[in-house]
Amino acid sequence: MHPRTRTVLTSAGLALTLALAGCADTSNGDTVSAEQDPSTTPADEASPSATPPTATPAASSPDGRPARSRTPLPTIGPPTGPPRDPTDLRKKNLLAGRINRGGDGPCYGLITDDGRQYALHGPGMGNFGVGTVVRVTVGPADPAIDCGPGTAASIVKISTVG
Repeated sequence: MHPRTRTVLTSAGLALTLALAGCADTSNGDTVSAEQDPSTTPADEASPSATPPTATPAASSPDGRPARSRTPLPTIGPPTGPPRDPTDLRKKNLLAGRINRGGDGPCYGLITDDGRQYALHGPGMGNFGVGTVVRVTVGPADPAIDCGPGTAASIVKISTVG
């Protein structure tokens, strides 16, 4: 054998021996192969006796589809305070409140929970006594009809609540 070749083989053998010896973890009984060792240096990879790393196939489910990612899904944190605007979407033509001017119509008075007063007009809608809680679908007011104080509107549909 040529002396220079012998030195290269000896250096490669020494590097492999040191790499394998450094990979043994005796604290918990587990061993790590040279391919799994993250501390492998470029000199170790360049040696002729080092084996190239092998790609591990992606895990898949029994039906052949790729397995789900192990990355946790993002979550929404706790609120930082109450909302500034209403969070419930409601129709602008839908009102709910108590009748404050009732009877058999056609004019009714309605006060909503937020204190707004409406003057409603609806012939043939029924008899609603003062204090009755109702839900009303309203339409545009007839300018020729005056049903008293409040925002004027015509009744499209009215029903008692509760």
